[in-house]
Amino acid sequence: MSLLRFLGIEGAERESRGESETVQRIAAKLDRLAPEEARYLAAFAYVLARIAHADLQIDEAETSEMQRIARELAGLSESEAALVVEIAKSQARSLGGTQDYVVTREFRKISTRAQRGKLLQCLYAVAAADGTISTDESAEIVLIGEELGFTRAEANSLRGAYREKLAEFQ
Repeated sequence: MSLLRFLGIEGAERESRGESETVQRIAAKLDRLAPEEARYLAAFAYVLARIAHADLQIDEAETSEMQRIARELAGLSESEAALVVEIAKSQARSLGGTQDYVVTREFRKISTRAQRGKLLQCLYAVAAADGTISTDESAEIVLIGEELGFTRAEANSLRGAYREKLAEFQ
C-alpha cells in the first residue's frame, strides 16, 4: 500500500482539487482543523521551511520560530506545531526544488493578498531567527514574494525592518 493511500490521499482526487502532494501530506496530520484551514496551514508551513532551507540548513532557532508561527497562526498545541514543522522541514529537504514553486503557487491560490503579505513577513522572521539573513535566504524571499504576486520592490520593502540581520550589512 502506498503512503498516499495509507494517509487517505488518492492521486486523482488530490489533483482534481489542485492540491500538491506535499500540502496534502502535512494537512493530513491536522485532522482536527477544517480541511481548508489545514490546507492553508500546510502550505504556509512548507513555504516557511522552504526559506529556512534556502541556505541548505535548518537550525534550531529557525525551527523554533516556525513552530511559534504555526502555534499563533492556527492555535496549534506545542506538539501539533512541532509535528507540522517537522513534516514541512522533511518535505522541503527531500522535495525542495520540485515542490517549491508548486506549493507556493497553491498558497497563492488559496490565500488573500493580506495573508500572502503575512507569510512574506514571517519569511523574514524565520530567516532572521538564527541571527543572520544570508544572501541566499534574502534572494529566496524576493523570489517567493514574486511567486506570491508581489513586486520586487514590495518584497524588498520588508527588508528594512531586518537590516541589522542582513548578511551584506554585518
